[in-house]
Amino acid sequence: MVDFSNAAVDLPCMCANLRRASRAITQSYEEALRPLGLRATQFTILQVLFRTGELCQGDLGQILAMDSTTLTRTLRIMSREGWIAERRGKDRRERLLCLAKAGRSQFNRALSSWERAQAHLQRQLGDKCWLDFLKLTTEVTALVMQKGDVS
Repeated sequence: MVDFSNAAVDLPCMCANLRRASRAITQSYEEALRPLGLRATQFTILQVLFRTGELCQGDLGQILAMDSTTLTRTLRIMSREGWIAERRGKDRRERLLCLAKAGRSQFNRALSSWERAQAHLQRQLGDKCWLDFLKLTTEVTALVMQKGDVS
């Protein structure tokens, strides 16, 4: 019987490898944010809104490469918590989102936990690998999003 406890199985699929890496990284950030009652996806949304200010839900979905259903579900939870403020745009279907006061507070409270998780992962990878990985994932995301459907 093969022992898989300390080794990742080589997979020939880019999707499988990125999803596996994403799940492992997400678990690390979730552990850091759990004491604050915050999920990694929620922190990311708070972070985007902190950095961009108000934007429509469609633009937020594009920035995060998230489907509308998943984003709507997450935003509903965050709105119930009072972290997200929402108003209708000129077109009544348009939802403009920004951080509410409680969202800004939650973001600021979580920032040091997130920074520790970041620093830990960066130390494990090393600075060059860290920067290369950030650049590569940004480039891959942009490439795939430009092309639209990859089929």
